[in-house]
Amino acid sequence: MAPSKYDKIDPMAVEPSFGSSYPPEFAGVCEMREKRRLGDVFGLTNFGVNIVRLAPGAASAQRHWHSAQDEFVYILEGEATLVTDAGETVMGPGAMMGFPANAPDGHQLVNNSAKDMLYLEIGDRSGGDEVDYPDIDLLLRFVDGKRRFVHKDGTPYD
Repeated sequence: MAPSKYDKIDPMAVEPSFGSSYPPEFAGVCEMREKRRLGDVFGLTNFGVNIVRLAPGAASAQRHWHSAQDEFVYILEGEATLVTDAGETVMGPGAMMGFPANAPDGHQLVNNSAKDMLYLEIGDRSGGDEVDYPDIDLLLRFVDGKRRFVHKDGTPYD
């Protein structure tokens, strides 16, 4: 049963997930990513709220952009390098970033520091969202009514 909207829950007590669902050849950058899905604890379905910890050397994701979903990131602790088409920018606690839907400028956070970093991630869950990964041969598309990773030529990953 989901807690009430008034319950006080330690976000770090929420069970984390590790890594990503990427095909194996692209998953390595996220192996040391720890994500706690806070919105799911309360049964939220219209948007997601996550606390994410990146160990040194880890990335938030492969560099990507969404066709239909907005994303917002707020750095809580540590330092990350934001990678976009414009280049790399080092961001620290209190920095915030917004990534509007259908803006084809891939983004990614990378922890190039020697310490863990922690950030809050909020994104909507718009239907029909597809994801483009501009630096690698990867797309997240709808195939037979389900989201699937495919090569840029449309052939599916096994």
